[in-house]
Amino acid sequence: MTVSVLLADDQALVRAGFRSLLARAKNLSVVGEAASGEEAVRQAALLRPDVILMDVRMPGTDGIEATRRVLAEQPATRVIILTTFDTDEHVFEALRAGASGFLTKEVEPAELRRAVEVVAAGDSLLSPGVTRRVVERFAHRPRPAVALDALTVRENEVVRLVAEGLSNDEIAAALVISPLTAKTHVSRAITKLGLRDRVQLVITAYEHGLVGAPRTGPGDHP
Repeated sequence: MTVSVLLADDQALVRAGFRSLLARAKNLSVVGEAASGEEAVRQAALLRPDVILMDVRMPGTDGIEATRRVLAEQPATRVIILTTFDTDEHVFEALRAGASGFLTKEVEPAELRRAVEVVAAGDSLLSPGVTRRVVERFAHRPRPAVALDALTVRENEVVRLVAEGLSNDEIAAALVISPLTAKTHVSRAITKLGLRDRVQLVITAYEHGLVGAPRTGPGDHP
């Protein structure tokens, strides 16, 4: 199945570069381009792409608001946020708006194509280098009132491991359960908390203190 992609960036050269990179994959098709957030919303409504590569910083309607508006009208569309700086604080707000992941614009071609395929398949992605910085910046914000009481002890364990960056296979190995069981626990946690996907599960885990902000240093342990 061919994955349709909409490119949203105010720089024509950036759009041209991504179009060229995606064209090398037979299963990916760029169906449109947008030079602003407002245009991205209009194009998304017209073209209904599977995935949107959305620049976080655009004049007028930025990528955050555009993501929020697109997903309110088309919840099946997946959005990958693109940022120039891996410390961009706007990335966090874009994830809260419903984006399925984010990448820096310096992403390797193969990683970009794989990212589109991953989110189109219904999964989420977080660039590890960016995740650490975003979480460190926002983990100590006032926590929202939503509680995690609805989760079982096992689901809390699974959510904590998801927030630490483990895949379903790695969670299964850590808890000595099957990958399918791990995936089921993740899905149930997302449903119980009323979240969109794995990305928002990670954010929620940090916001509620289920895991602390990542530490760095020779004395730290994973």
